[in-house]
Amino acid sequence: MALSKFGFIVTGAGFAPVGERAVLATDRFKMIAVGVPSPGDAVAVAVALVAEGVQLLELCGGFGPVWTAEVIKAIGGQVPVGAVGYGPESIDAMYALFKA
Repeated sequence: MALSKFGFIVTGAGFAPVGERAVLATDRFKMIAVGVPSPGDAVAVAVALVAEGVQLLELCGGFGPVWTAEVIKAIGGQVPVGAVGYGPESIDAMYALFKA
């Protein structure tokens, strides 16, 4: 079976807790990107995406290992879940983006 439906969840200020969607699609592939305001809001979104037939989920770097594990637990391991990570070379730039 080839990957044909991919989900990506990102956190960002101002998104609705139920998520806001953007879809990119061809006749053979569909990516559903969903923005949520906090990592905790992604759990229900992940469950819904899996119910819609998403075969693979990726989480933005803002989730970290704890929320990634919560998503995996919530979907019961039904599909692979990946999380974006940043190497040490990105720490200063990441700090500049997210400092208060």
